[in-house]
Amino acid sequence: MTDKSELLRQLRIERDQRPTQAAASHRWWWIGGLLGLAIALAAGAYFWLHAAVPAVRTAVAKPLATGAGAEAGTSILDASGYVVARRQATVSAKITGKLEQLFIEEGVHVKEGDVIATLDNTNASAALLQAKAAVTQAESTLTQAKQAAIDITPIYERDRKLAAASVISTTALEQSKANYDQKQTDVAVAQGNLAVRRAALQIAQRDLDDTIVRAPFTGVVTTKNAQPGEIVSPLSAGGGFTRTGICTLVDMDSLEVEVDVSENFISRVQAGAPATLKLNAYPDWAIPAYVIAVVPTADRSKATVKVRVGFKSRDPRILPEMGARVSFLNHPQGGSNGANGSRASGGVALPLDAVQAAAGAATGIVYVLHDETVERREVKLGARSADTQTVIAGVAPGEHVAVGDLTKLSDGSHVKVVDR
Repeated sequence: MTDKSELLRQLRIERDQRPTQAAASHRWWWIGGLLGLAIALAAGAYFWLHAAVPAVRTAVAKPLATGAGAEAGTSILDASGYVVARRQATVSAKITGKLEQLFIEEGVHVKEGDVIATLDNTNASAALLQAKAAVTQAESTLTQAKQAAIDITPIYERDRKLAAASVISTTALEQSKANYDQKQTDVAVAQGNLAVRRAALQIAQRDLDDTIVRAPFTGVVTTKNAQPGEIVSPLSAGGGFTRTGICTLVDMDSLEVEVDVSENFISRVQAGAPATLKLNAYPDWAIPAYVIAVVPTADRSKATVKVRVGFKSRDPRILPEMGARVSFLNHPQGGSNGANGSRASGGVALPLDAVQAAAGAATGIVYVLHDETVERREVKLGARSADTQTVIAGVAPGEHVAVGDLTKLSDGSHVKVVDR
C-alpha cells in the first residue's frame, strides 16, 4: 500500500509549476517577434526614405553674353512681324482718261516730280484752246467797254455844264447821265467776265497738266497696275474695265517692321530701346534696330499691342512685306537683380526643363540647389528659344538649378543629385 501511494505521488502533476514554464516559453516568443518586427521596420524605413528622395539632374545658370551682336544688351523678348513702308502710295491720275504712255516698270527708281505716265490729252488740249479764245474775247470786250466809258465822259461833263446854264433841259441831262452810268456798268461787267474766263483758262490748263502723271515722292515702283490703252480713273467705276491705279510707289527710306506683342509682355518694350532683327530671307543676318514707338492701343481680339521697329541703317536687301523676327534688348545699364542681391547682366540662360511656367507666362518657378535640398524661387522670364529659357531676374549666374520632372519637388525638398 505504501508502495502504491508513493507511485501515485510521483505521477501527480504539480499545478503551480506548469504556468511558470509556459509563461517563460511565451515570453521568449514575444521578444523574438518584437526584435524581428523592429528589424523589418528599420529596413523598410531605410528603403522607403531612399526611394522617396527624388533624383535630379542639375544645370548651371549661365550669364548671357553682351557682345557686338547685342550691342545694347541681351534679348528679353522676341516677336515676329513684317517689313512695312511707312510711306507708300497707289499712284493714279486725277482725271479719268485713256492711258497713252507709261514710263515705268517694277523696280524702277523715280524722283519726286518725274513723269510716270501720260493720258490722252486731245480733249484737254481743245478745252485749253477754247478757254484761251474766251479770255481773248473777254479782254477785247473789256477794252471796248473801257473806250466807250472814256468817250462818253466828256459828253456827260459838257451836258452837265449846259444844264447848269439852262441851255438844255433837265430831262436831257438825266438821259446823258444814264448813258454815262451804263458805260461804267459795261466796264464792270466786262471785267467780271474776263475774270471768269481767266479762271476757266486756269482750270483748262490744270486739266491738261493732269493728263501727265508725276511721282508724288522719291521711291521705287513695286507694282505696275495698268497698261497703255486702258482707261484709268481716280475713282472705281466697277465692272473691272477701269483701272484706279497706275502703279504702287514705295519710299524705301521709310521701311520699318511692325510686330504684335502680347499684352503680358508689353511692359518690357519702350520707345527708343535697342533691338536686333533677322529677316526670314536672311536668317544669319543680325540687323541693328530700335523701337520707334509702342502704338497706344491694343487689339482685344488678339490681346496684342502693335510695336513699330526701325532700322538703324538702310540696305537694299530689305524689302517690303518680308517676314522678320525682332529681339528686344535690355539697355546695358539695366541689368536685373539676381538672387542674394547679385547683378545678372541681362539675365541667365537655363534649360527649358529647369523652369516651371505656363505657356506665355511672364514668370515661372525654379528650384535652386543648396547641398542636398532645393529652394523654390519665382523668377521673371525673358526670351525663349528652342532649347533655352532666359531668366532676367531671380537666379544669379553660377547657381545650380534642378532639371527634369519638377512636379515632385517643393521648397526644402531633399534631393539626390545624379550628375553634379
